[in-house]
Amino acid sequence: MNSKITSIAASTGLLLAATIWGFSFVIVKDSLDYIGAMYMVAYRYTIAAFVMSLIFIKKWKLISWEYIRHGALTGLFLFLAYVTQTIGCDYTTAGKNAFLTTFYVIMIPLLTWLLFKKRPRFYVFIAAVMSLTGIGLLALGSGDKGLNIGDLLTLICGVLFALHIIYTEKYNRAGGDPLFLTLLQFIFCALAGWLTAPFFDGAFPTTTAFTGRVVVSMLYLGLLSSMVGFSLQNIGLKYVQSSIASLFLSFESVFGILFSTLILHEVFTLKMFAGCTLIFLAVILAENGWRLFPRGRCEP
Repeated sequence: MNSKITSIAASTGLLLAATIWGFSFVIVKDSLDYIGAMYMVAYRYTIAAFVMSLIFIKKWKLISWEYIRHGALTGLFLFLAYVTQTIGCDYTTAGKNAFLTTFYVIMIPLLTWLLFKKRPRFYVFIAAVMSLTGIGLLALGSGDKGLNIGDLLTLICGVLFALHIIYTEKYNRAGGDPLFLTLLQFIFCALAGWLTAPFFDGAFPTTTAFTGRVVVSMLYLGLLSSMVGFSLQNIGLKYVQSSIASLFLSFESVFGILFSTLILHEVFTLKMFAGCTLIFLAVILAENGWRLFPRGRCEP
């Protein structure tokens, strides 16, 4: 398979992952009525890790301390991102949760600058201002008195997702197996969930956790949203630059707001729509500014 076809296939996979994740916001919002956020993360990633271990059992021959270190770090970022996102969804709408999560697209070039001294170009800073303005409109347009705790947690989750993407891409490009790294991330994420959930959510809710509604929801989140979605993302990050990959992945916000409106009947005001539009335009500018503003001969 030539590089162009591989790139197209990887990009298509990233867009499919965004679609799956867009619907997951609706699932999470509904499931929080039956199970705590920490247990939900532990539950879904246990399913993902168990099934993926069976499917890719031969990949365990790759295990090494280096893989364990990489899986632990990226798994920690993934766990913290999903915990803050899931708790945040309990205090805000699924649509706002979906759009505010895309803050990671703006954070990727800024964090890359901070961590690896790769200064982003000027349009990234313009996109950051646009994004922050959109966040303000989205929050204020909902009738809240500014950003609520759910919005703030979702923004924090965006920073953590950015770190997860940056380091996953780094390890994949260093020659790591993306599927095995994904599996290790799931295992560490599940372990962190089970270890911390009793302190935050109390006893495991056995009366509701195994009802048909919750089991089906956790299977969707575990198998599709976690296993399939992150496998598509991590494979995509091996063949598509993270800044471009994040553009495809950011479409989860569009699908999230679409599904939350159709299924949960969430209402968005004109001001909120303007905020969403600004955030989405900021994402596009951050990832495609190099096409609009090619470097001049004198530009460093």
